[in-house]
Amino acid sequence: MATTHPHLPDWLAAYNPAEITIGVIASHSSLQILHGARQEGFRTLGICVGKDRKKMYKAFPGAEPDEWMILDNYLELLNKAEELRKRNVIIIPHGSLVEYLSPANFITLEVPTFGNRQILKWEGSRELQRQWLESGGCTMPKVIEDPHEINGPVIIKYAGAKGGRGYFIARNFRDFRRNVDLEEEFTIQEYVLGTRYYFQFFFDPIAEDGYQVEGMGSREGQNCGRLELMSIDRRDEANVDEFYKLGSLRDIRDMGLEPSFVVTGNTPAVLRESLLPEAFRLGEGAVAASLELEEDARGMIGPFCLETLVTDKLEFRVFEISARIVAGSNVAIGGSPYSNINEPGLSTGQRIARCIRKAIDKDCLSDILS
Repeated sequence: MATTHPHLPDWLAAYNPAEITIGVIASHSSLQILHGARQEGFRTLGICVGKDRKKMYKAFPGAEPDEWMILDNYLELLNKAEELRKRNVIIIPHGSLVEYLSPANFITLEVPTFGNRQILKWEGSRELQRQWLESGGCTMPKVIEDPHEINGPVIIKYAGAKGGRGYFIARNFRDFRRNVDLEEEFTIQEYVLGTRYYFQFFFDPIAEDGYQVEGMGSREGQNCGRLELMSIDRRDEANVDEFYKLGSLRDIRDMGLEPSFVVTGNTPAVLRESLLPEAFRLGEGAVAASLELEEDARGMIGPFCLETLVTDKLEFRVFEISARIVAGSNVAIGGSPYSNINEPGLSTGQRIARCIRKAIDKDCLSDILS
């Protein structure tokens, strides 16, 4: 794995630090990214397909981009790289960008990008995710390799940033076969009962204070950077949370209905304080393990989300990681009970922009970009 794009030093050498522009696809978490960039004094660029999307941003002048780039389709972005570099643009990736371009195309985008885009290879594969998280000390739900062995509730998940689209619960092979899309990469995961919490962390590799992540493996004993808890959310899913009102899963399916896990929104959450040390241990383990994924790997940079549940025995299960900003952080555009302790109103979007600002001041942009 290359530590950065091989041309990143040349790109940055041609950039004017005083004219850096923050660029983002106008979707997902762009309001807080654009708002946060403006708070840190950056010019902003919104990128979208067609002109219809622009109108909504007029309702939020605090986040309306200074400039727009209108595309015919998102793949056209790959051909706009030189123009973006001439504008001194740094791209902030989020789930929509990765999904629209595809992880393979996103990695080839020849524009300086915040974070380590190479880590998406590990995020995008359920198998590689499990290797990563378990090596960092996370306990995960069991995986069933053979669908014929399903003998209790399981959840089938598809790879990639899909916002829960297509996920379904099965009790046996018949349920599985009736609903599965065999054209997609999927994982069959034990369905663990508990309360779901989504932790929005931020890892700053150039900060030397605060909660320092201690390295493991080749970096054991080294402090690698600061880990921050920005916010916690829970997810509102299209109908699965309401299905209990209609009876058992068998009754529901007899009505010709299927539960849907499509995410429609998010709600803020606060964790029982006695569980926070374990949450930080899991976050630190995920970051420390990311630094050992491959030789010379740069690991996690910037925002990431640990998707967890807590059982009635107060035990954590980590079922997924998103190695980028997630839409759940939108519940804290004005700050969260956690980020407000350190600085009132600090969002993940502003925290990204601040990391870039500090890297400019320290002349170490290449440490946080790829």
